[in-house]
Amino acid sequence: MTTNEQQESYQQEAKLFFSRNLLEWYHGQKRDLPWRRHRNPYYIWISEIMLQQTRVDTVIPYFNRFIERFPTVESLADAPEEDVLKCWEGLGYYSRARNLQHAAQQVKEQYGGQVPDDRDAVFSLKGVGPYTAGAILSIAFNRPEPAVDGNVMRVLSRYFLIEDDIAKGPTRVKMERLAAELIPEGEASHFNQALMELGALICTPKSPRCLLCPVMEHCSARLAGCETSLPVKTKAKPPRPEERLAALVEGRGAHAGRVLIRQRPSSGLLARMWELPHWPAPPAEGGDPAALLPETAALDRLRRSLLQAGILARPEEHWMAAEHTFSHIVWTLQVYRCREEEALPLAAEGRALYGAAGEAAAAGTSDPLLDTGTVPSGPSSSAGLFAEENSPAERFADGSGHPEDAGAVRWISRSDMANYAFPNVFLKLLNAYFDEQEGKHGN
Repeated sequence: MTTNEQQESYQQEAKLFFSRNLLEWYHGQKRDLPWRRHRNPYYIWISEIMLQQTRVDTVIPYFNRFIERFPTVESLADAPEEDVLKCWEGLGYYSRARNLQHAAQQVKEQYGGQVPDDRDAVFSLKGVGPYTAGAILSIAFNRPEPAVDGNVMRVLSRYFLIEDDIAKGPTRVKMERLAAELIPEGEASHFNQALMELGALICTPKSPRCLLCPVMEHCSARLAGCETSLPVKTKAKPPRPEERLAALVEGRGAHAGRVLIRQRPSSGLLARMWELPHWPAPPAEGGDPAALLPETAALDRLRRSLLQAGILARPEEHWMAAEHTFSHIVWTLQVYRCREEEALPLAAEGRALYGAAGEAAAAGTSDPLLDTGTVPSGPSSSAGLFAEENSPAERFADGSGHPEDAGAVRWISRSDMANYAFPNVFLKLLNAYFDEQEGKHGN
């Protein structure tokens, strides 16, 4: 037998060993996860979308709440987007929720509400890429399709000593072909879950638990002593830091006990979610992006930004700092307490609309004419005065949506928070504020 033939024989033996031992280990050690208790393709699909970039322990309560609220494809397809976002609140990466609902509408309209088991049909669904399609087809329908994510590429890189950069497209294609070869006949569902489980529990990114690994005997990286250096992956560009000034506007009079929130534009980053008003901070003296703006300058800039947005409130003091990380940006929010002033420098129409929105919130009305109020951008004199520093495009200067979509505001109490979907950082800020107020008043 030639050297090449010996190597091929060993590789084939290693593949058979891997598939057989991995399946045996999985059947004895698999975790009891809620989406594994059935073969409902809709539930499996939801779990796979939620598990993207998110830990299993975090996903479990979200998954349970989500399928309770939206038990069928049709119920998700027909739900108001605000309800879907509220159910997703705190899980992050909100485009996943929007894409999931859009895809549910596709399934309802094109496939009668039944998740298709056809490869091209699954791939055509909004937000479904190669990994998610492979996971749905294999786990739900036992189709011999690879499902290759970061966990799987890490396992395969180590076991087969693959030193190609997993951040590159050709490497993923290579991994998908290899994973497909490893699937035992009739065992796609269990095998792909076993492969994911091994990466999650044993073959972890740091300090892999090799002595507990069911396939350690033939793991090439372990035998070569380089398991901790694999997989090879190009480092992603770090997210760009961005300092922002946020306004915690405390209401007076009819709005006492409430704070002002605004809705983001209908497209782009965190689309249609609710937040405290905030704007990019101007560069500190010297242009150092890490340097904080002096408090006097920050208060003045925030006052001008509020006025340009049509909100007359006086910034009074720094309250706290918070951070929100996206894949490409890190917001550092410097949050200032602001006190609502008695009159707003708006045209009569703007004052009536702003007041109506506040009165509707205070009364708990569901009148759609009051619930869709938008605060105008301010009087022409103010707009002209601050146009250079606070242009409309700067109100959402993170590049999301269009300025004309922005500006819907509400005065809310803690109990009202249940009706609005907030990014996690604003959810924490609002809860911290209301906790503080309740502590002051002994509630």
